[in-house]
Amino acid sequence: LDMRFSDRQEVTAADIVNTYSMDELANVLWTYGEEPRSRAIARRIVAHRPLKTTTELADLVQTVVRGRRRIHPATRTFQALRICVNDELANLDRALRQTPDVLGPGGRVVTISYHSLEDRQAKRWFRQESIDCLCPPEVPVCVCGHKATLRLITRRVITPTEEEVARNPRSRSAKLRIAERI
Repeated sequence: LDMRFSDRQEVTAADIVNTYSMDELANVLWTYGEEPRSRAIARRIVAHRPLKTTTELADLVQTVVRGRRRIHPATRTFQALRICVNDELANLDRALRQTPDVLGPGGRVVTISYHSLEDRQAKRWFRQESIDCLCPPEVPVCVCGHKATLRLITRRVITPTEEEVARNPRSRSAKLRIAERI
């Protein structure tokens, strides 16, 4: 139960699973995994501590999340823990904010996201950076001074075709967005 992208990071998934309160765990599972059964899973985790392996955790989650699902019952839980351990959404935000500064005019930025949290964040950022004013609609004259730094190349997200998914099943949830530096 590690899930760190780097040994330099101190917190592991085992630390989170075995030390967070039930409320903190439920919040991680809900916020980063969008897991509808987050409270029940958190309650079960706390009751069965310490958990040492991913198999133990997956089996435990499976006792809470029953029924036939398109994905493994523990997928959202593992996603939530991985995102939390690696602070993935904050890192994505940092990378996106730095992009206009490192791209020259005509340079392109491409994002591929594999779950809705990442895609929502990328979509929001692409939109924000492709418009001149961020003022609320009720403000008659722009006071923010924001200027577009990007031109959207893809108006809509690009998703894999059925043929691509047949060749590469892991691509099924991929969403691609492209923009060009103005």
